[in-house]
Amino acid sequence: MQSACKRLRRVHFGHRAIIVFSLLSSFTVQAVAEDKFEVRDLGTLSGYTSQASSLNERGQAAGFSNVADQNQHATLYEGGKVIDLGTLPGGLNAAADGINDRGQVIGWSAVGGNEQAIINEHAFLYEHGEMIDLGTLPNGHTSIANGINDRGQVVGWALNALTDTRAVLFEKGKVIELGTLPGGYFSAAYAINDRGQVVGWSTSATSGNDHAFIYDHGEMHDLGTLPGGNSSDAFGLNNRGQVVGQSLVANGYEHAFLYDHGEMIDLGTLPGGNLSMAFGINDRGQIVGQSTDASGNFRAFLYEHGKMIDLGMLPGGNTSTATSINERGEIGGYSGTPFTPWHAAIWTRK
Repeated sequence: MQSACKRLRRVHFGHRAIIVFSLLSSFTVQAVAEDKFEVRDLGTLSGYTSQASSLNERGQAAGFSNVADQNQHATLYEGGKVIDLGTLPGGLNAAADGINDRGQVIGWSAVGGNEQAIINEHAFLYEHGEMIDLGTLPNGHTSIANGINDRGQVVGWALNALTDTRAVLFEKGKVIELGTLPGGYFSAAYAINDRGQVVGWSTSATSGNDHAFIYDHGEMHDLGTLPGGNSSDAFGLNNRGQVVGQSLVANGYEHAFLYDHGEMIDLGTLPGGNLSMAFGINDRGQIVGQSTDASGNFRAFLYEHGKMIDLGMLPGGNTSTATSINERGEIGGYSGTPFTPWHAAIWTRK
């Protein structure tokens, strides 16, 4: 993750009025993974593309969808409907990246001006029908919210006055910088659990590359890399402190990892694949993400009991990604379709 573009990426990966659209395709299902799972298309707003980035225990999913003018709006999927959360005032684009069990939604929104300039995006919290601007670091121009816990604490990253990306905590109206690993210049936070532990990545002085970190009790700890690799990123954790993400390995590809009790474990790939990433983990230790298959396409996976399971995709699609999993084992993400790049989707065990 050396380029500015990759460093500022959102792992995925308003208007006050809420517009509700029926999900015309909400009952489209396909049996996958040896008839153990089915996938449901959550549909879109008035555009062609949508994504589910986070799923809570109530089955609500947060994400985004294109609208008729091909801009994108933050969305909430619940009760068979797509709810348009809109954008912050003056913005044309927004996306929701997280949701907690209280139904609070977080993400980012453009705030006006040049929509292609990343300095025009601010983190938001959506609750009680209102999208609230969470602000930026002093003299900074942009912020992104990536994760929220059930206490309402929000984490992400923001640009400081020097335009360096820094991991931040949004809490009680303040944007609090979490710093970097020793000697590092850049960092970003992606998830926070109910114990207040935060994970993400930071550059380090020892290698100059990104390393996954866990931030706990005011200290940022380097989680290292898988054997042979020189960079890593942490994207998710559970309330037991187990961390998931990706790390380079000796062959130069990225592999999904689980970090548990001081050890980083390589989760491998789907059969024939060479690259994988883990994005979410629940308190039962079930892990979800994406892996290439033998044909080189990305496929959503569930990792449990030492096995990586291909979750399949929507009918006619050739790619899929799983972004989150709740304690009921419901899995959120997105899948390709025959006519669009991808639609938001939920996988459930049959």
